[in-house]
Amino acid sequence: MHPFVSFFHLSGRSNSTRILLARAAAILLFQLALIVPANAAAEPPACTGKNLLAEMERSDPQALAALRKQAAETPNGKGIFWKIERAGVEPSYLLGTMHVTDPRVVITPEEAWAPFDNADAVALELDSLEPMDIGRALFSRPELTMFTDGTSLKTLLSAEEVGRLEVLLKQRGIPLLAVAKMKPWMLLMHISLPACEKKRAAAGLAPLDLSLIRIARDLDKTVVGLETALEQLESMNAVDSAPLLRTVLQQMEAGDKLDDMFATMTDMYLDGDTGMFIPLSYHVLGTTAATDPGYDNFMKNFVTDRNIRIAERAAHLLEEGNAFIAVGALHLIGEQGLVELFRKQGFTVTRLH
Repeated sequence: MHPFVSFFHLSGRSNSTRILLARAAAILLFQLALIVPANAAAEPPACTGKNLLAEMERSDPQALAALRKQAAETPNGKGIFWKIERAGVEPSYLLGTMHVTDPRVVITPEEAWAPFDNADAVALELDSLEPMDIGRALFSRPELTMFTDGTSLKTLLSAEEVGRLEVLLKQRGIPLLAVAKMKPWMLLMHISLPACEKKRAAAGLAPLDLSLIRIARDLDKTVVGLETALEQLESMNAVDSAPLLRTVLQQMEAGDKLDDMFATMTDMYLDGDTGMFIPLSYHVLGTTAATDPGYDNFMKNFVTDRNIRIAERAAHLLEEGNAFIAVGALHLIGEQGLVELFRKQGFTVTRLH
C-alpha cells in the first residue's frame, strides 16, 4: 500500500483574541520515526512542486479521466467537512485533516471554524501530539519500532532489492546498517514527507491537527483522543513488513516526484478530492491497488480496523451532541469510512465542504 498518504484566523467571536493567539502558536513536528529539532530563527521554507493533475490534463487526459473515474467510485470521496445530525440531538461535525503545516490547510475550510469554536468537545485521533508524549509511547514498546528477532530489512528483500535500497539510503546520507533493524513503517514515515515540510515543522509551524488541539486547550474545551498512541503504533506495526518495505523502496525510487506528489495531494485536499489520493499515488508509482499484494492488509490494519474503533468511541460524543471530530481525511472515505459508519449508527451525515 502506498500511503504517499500556525496562522491567524478571524472567527468574529467575542473570544477572538484568545483564538488568534492560540492559532498563532507553533510547535515542533513529530513524525513518529523522527523528532526534528526546532530552529525558530530559520525562515520557514516554501514547499515547491507542480500539480500532477494539471500536467496530466495536458499530457495524458485519458489517464486522468480513468483516475477521476476511480475516485468517483469511492463512497464519500468528495468532501472534507461534514455535518452529523439526528433528531433530538444537537448537530456534531466531522473534519478530515491533512497532517501538514501548509497555511492553506491549517486555516481551511472556513465554515469549520464556527462549529469548532462552539463545540463542547473536540475529538481527534490522539489527545496529544506533543513530541515528548509520542516519544514515551515509542520507547515504551521497542518491539513496535525495531525488529527484536532475526528479522531485518535485509531479510525482507531480495539481494537485488537490498542493493537498490542501500544506494538510495546512501544518497540520503543514511547507512543501511543504521536502519537495518528498523520496522518498515518507521522508515516509511521518515521518507514520506518532503524535506521542505520537515524544515517548516522544525521552524515552528504546526500541522492542522496539532493546531486544533492547542486551540481547543487554550479555549478550555474538552479534548478527547479516539485512540491511544500505543494503539496507533500497534496498528502500523501490524501491517505486513515485506510488502510495506517494497512500498518504501518504490517511493524512494520515485524521489524526484515526491515534491510534486506532495503539492498535488495538498491541492486535492483543499479541493476535497480525497477519493483521488490512492488512485493518484499508484499512478505515480506505475502500479495499481489491485496488483499490490500489501494493499488489503494495509487497508485492514491501518484504516478499516481503526475506523471501526474510532466510530465506536465517537458514538457517545455524537449521542451527546455538539462535538467536533477531526481525523485524517483517509478515514472518512469508502464503504468502511467514518461517514458511512456514522450513518450506520443512525445519523444523517451531510457534506458541507
